[in-house]
Amino acid sequence: MAYLIGAMLALAVGGSSTAVGLDRDRAFYPTVLIVIASYYALFAVMGGSTQALAVEAVVAAVFLAVAIVGFKYSLWLVVAAMAAHGILDLFHGRVIDNPGVPAWWPAFCLAYDGVAAAYLASLLLRRVVGVRAAERES
Repeated sequence: MAYLIGAMLALAVGGSSTAVGLDRDRAFYPTVLIVIASYYALFAVMGGSTQALAVEAVVAAVFLAVAIVGFKYSLWLVVAAMAAHGILDLFHGRVIDNPGVPAWWPAFCLAYDGVAAAYLASLLLRRVVGVRAAERES
């Protein structure tokens, strides 16, 4: 169920953001990535683990850096980072001991990250195809 809810929520956020124009600003998806990466640090605080918070803060800082570079240079880096965060969700519990993470969270987040990455990739591909088609016509 967590996979289904994560996937549906990612589609709802992406689709509604596109429908109302929130994602016209290239900062939108890098900001989503920053928020996604910050949740594990929140869970460390909720679990009362300073050690987990320190590790999660370092991981979040890496995703923050990629979000900034992706914003500045290429949103494809944001796609890759969202997909990478999904892969991290698969292994998170095996590599970082964070007592505050709900049991259902890794599955939910994996689905959200994967669908959000695919959604952004589809937007970028459509924009690239549209630009190339316009260039051929001129």
